[in-house]
Amino acid sequence: MNSRMTLTIGGLLLVAAALGGCGSNGSMSPASPTPTPTPAASDVVITIVGMNGGLSYSPNPATVKVGQTVAWKNADSLAHTATADAGTFNTSTLAAGATSSPITMTTAGTFPYHCAIHSAMTGTLTVTQ
Repeated sequence: MNSRMTLTIGGLLLVAAALGGCGSNGSMSPASPTPTPTPAASDVVITIVGMNGGLSYSPNPATVKVGQTVAWKNADSLAHTATADAGTFNTSTLAAGATSSPITMTTAGTFPYHCAIHSAMTGTLTVTQ
């Protein structure tokens, strides 16, 4: 037997031994997929639709009541934020397809917001009593 064949057989035996020890009953079972964290449900979800000025967020304007939660879902292919002009809320950067954690609106008022990455993207959130 040459050394290449010996190494190949030895490698196969190591792989077989490792796989045999993976399951509790010695049989191979499919791996479970790693769960993806899902943000908690929100009362209102505003969708980021792209860099379209005042049409970048939908719905725009959006209205919620004090105590309700809002999340932003980034349906665009670029990263974006929803950042209140006055700094009262900020989703942080949302990758394409991501949804922010829910933000509870605690104060009534009208809150203009924008994307901190693309400042021409604007929206308005109205919070009522």
